[in-house]
Amino acid sequence: MSDNATAARRSAIYLLDQILGEGRLLSECLAAGALDRLGPEDRARAQRLTLETLRGLERADRLLDNHLNRTPALTVHNTLRLGAVELCNGEAAHGVVNSMVEIVGRSRKHGRLKGLVNAVLRKVAAEGPEAWPKMRIPRLPEWLRDPLVMAWGKEAVAGMEQAHFAAAPLDITVKPGAEGPGQVLPTGSMRLRDAGQVSALPGYDKGDWWVQDAAAAIPVRVLAPQAGETVLDLCAAPGGKTLQLAAAGAQVTALDISDSRLERVRENLNRTGLKANVIAGDALEHQGMYDAVLLDAPCSATGTIRRHPDLPFAKDGSEFGGLIELQAQMLAHAWNLLKPGGRLVYCTCSLLPDEGEVQIEEALDQFPDMSINRDALLVTGVEESWITEEGGLRLRPDYWADLGGMDGFYVACLNKSA
Repeated sequence: MSDNATAARRSAIYLLDQILGEGRLLSECLAAGALDRLGPEDRARAQRLTLETLRGLERADRLLDNHLNRTPALTVHNTLRLGAVELCNGEAAHGVVNSMVEIVGRSRKHGRLKGLVNAVLRKVAAEGPEAWPKMRIPRLPEWLRDPLVMAWGKEAVAGMEQAHFAAAPLDITVKPGAEGPGQVLPTGSMRLRDAGQVSALPGYDKGDWWVQDAAAAIPVRVLAPQAGETVLDLCAAPGGKTLQLAAAGAQVTALDISDSRLERVRENLNRTGLKANVIAGDALEHQGMYDAVLLDAPCSATGTIRRHPDLPFAKDGSEFGGLIELQAQMLAHAWNLLKPGGRLVYCTCSLLPDEGEVQIEEALDQFPDMSINRDALLVTGVEESWITEEGGLRLRPDYWADLGGMDGFYVACLNKSA
């Protein structure tokens, strides 16, 4: 058993404590330096273990409940959860059990429980691997599951949960004229199953492509930017859409409130040799007039759970009302930045109709010079059945189930009267 493996596990348990105990997102923990002391391999391992444990949490808890009289302190519980997930996914029992016992044994607060950890994990090692695949697909917490069932129905939500549990492959968008590694998807994105280290893949150093979920690449295809057009990308970070717009030859202004998140945009523009005017600023204060605007509004991010299984555990929906209000304000402001005869694509990586369909219904009532363009949605690979009643596009994780799913997104193209 290597010290490195134990260090990665200890870090994963810390991350689980933060997410499940403090309601912090994994991205917040990483930005705060939670894994900075680890080398690159151990950092990747700690993240992978954290994500796998969150995806399998319901199954792990059901297995552990059989052997616990009462729920132990959170850190000990998370140690057991991580151990159970590793054991059920084929890790050698000897290494996992010894490592978890050592981690708990070293704790001043919980050291006396190392015997419990040893006993429980040995029982899980004996029965877990056989029981694991027979258990139901883990469900979303009720605070999120209930509104999704109301919106899309039980069968659709079960399909989404299957996609969440399976995790997300790596999708990339390839620069026009370049080649990329992977399978070509119906919409033109490429997908890699076992990508490994992204920066080591062919074409990365040359800037031939960038990482972007296939669903996230659709809004720019709907906008259909033309060479020479002035296009504003509002809330641009991490920059996949900025790169798409620039690759089409548009004169792009990429705006985001977070200068630190814009660093990634600048790095990718540099790597790909594409150009955009990158500005850190508040979308609601930005001024100017543009031929087209892309507004990827701040949202609940409930469409990205395939990649971010921490979200349903770190959040409880209480701040979503504020986000919905902000989306409406941003949409109204963005409309004022659009030249007559221009077009605006509104999108959110959300599964909640309040952040998509409802926003557009209300905007269409509010702005007499706004009309919805259904035809713009019919880009290659988009199915007509995905177009909604009000004329937007609803993308869901359970779509393309045989190909590995996609992120949940809502996209609408709005035309301004000339």
